[in-house]
Amino acid sequence: MRSRTGVIAALLALTAALSIVAAAYASPNNAAAPTSKAVKCGTTRTIPFLTPVTGPAASLGGQQQDWARFYVATYNKTHKTKIKLVLEDTMLGAPNGTAEALKAAQAVGSNPNVLAIVGPIGSNEIVATTKSIMDAGLGFVTPSATRTSLTADGTRKGYLFRTVPPDAVQGSTAGNFMVKKLKLKRVYIIDDQEAYSTGLADTAQSILRAAGVSVTRDGVSQQQSDFSSLIAKIPRDTQLVYMPWQLPPKGKAFGQQMQAAGKGSIKLMGGDGLYDSDFSGLGKNTYTTNFPLNPKSKIIAAFRKQHHGDGEYFGAPTYAAVQVVASAIDKACAKGSATRATVRAALQKTSIPAAQSLLGVALRFDSKGDMSTLKKFGIYQSNGKLFVPIG
Repeated sequence: MRSRTGVIAALLALTAALSIVAAAYASPNNAAAPTSKAVKCGTTRTIPFLTPVTGPAASLGGQQQDWARFYVATYNKTHKTKIKLVLEDTMLGAPNGTAEALKAAQAVGSNPNVLAIVGPIGSNEIVATTKSIMDAGLGFVTPSATRTSLTADGTRKGYLFRTVPPDAVQGSTAGNFMVKKLKLKRVYIIDDQEAYSTGLADTAQSILRAAGVSVTRDGVSQQQSDFSSLIAKIPRDTQLVYMPWQLPPKGKAFGQQMQAAGKGSIKLMGGDGLYDSDFSGLGKNTYTTNFPLNPKSKIIAAFRKQHHGDGEYFGAPTYAAVQVVASAIDKACAKGSATRATVRAALQKTSIPAAQSLLGVALRFDSKGDMSTLKKFGIYQSNGKLFVPIG
């Protein structure tokens, strides 16, 4: 018969063992090692990009992927080390919500060779994947998630960085353009009931009403495709419909149904989520806000030359995001090995001069993870086919 002391010792040992097992499975990646383990950097650096390859937002993802590949090709031509870009499909806007984005985040988090991530691209995807990415100890740089609270609330400090201004800037840019440049008096705002859209709509609405503009507000589901009843409510003397939606095919369908209803003379304006040929193809009465760029950039000129004159400007900040991640990994790998923590620290200390940036400003982050040098969005108007910058 075992002594009482022996039984207690055995129980304590069993409890400790079970605690270790439980801790291992508590992590979304089912492995804690990659969060702190130093890895040999080698001659090839794997950089995952969480982006919609398929699904309703695939056209936006395509622009970003083109720009990501453009940076990788440029880097690989001029460096002994090489970048391997790995696309992880998040299917942004799909009916299953952010499940695919979370699955992608868990997959890259469990890969010990991954030192940092580009993406996800959507604000709702950032919210859904934050715990998984941070539990894995990874820094992540988004090229298009603009929700102001992502950095303002401090929960992702030191982990999340972005190469675009927040919605507080975008919404203000849109509102001021409608008031000061278009000099509108009657605006109809329609959000798509998602956080990205409602935040932009709220900001623009506040500016418009403060300027004495008559504003009517409505909402529509991202899953809706028949907008006839909504369009019927829009007065014919409305000067502009502001629709900061996330899915270009929905924006196109709405515009076509407006034209079919005899309201095609009413101007349409989207946010960066509608910066796409689907929306710009509606005609010259179509506007968007989009990310600020340097119109004289040689990088942009070279990209356009390769893409038959199409700048695919929505995707351009992805070039900067991959550039930031690659530079941070290079810095952390200076002695041959790096941890995810040292790469995160290098991300925070990013300092890329304006001469090497297609954004027209130096790439630097403030303590929240926003670019301290980006203070405004750009305004774009359709030339009948593509969006071109006008301010």
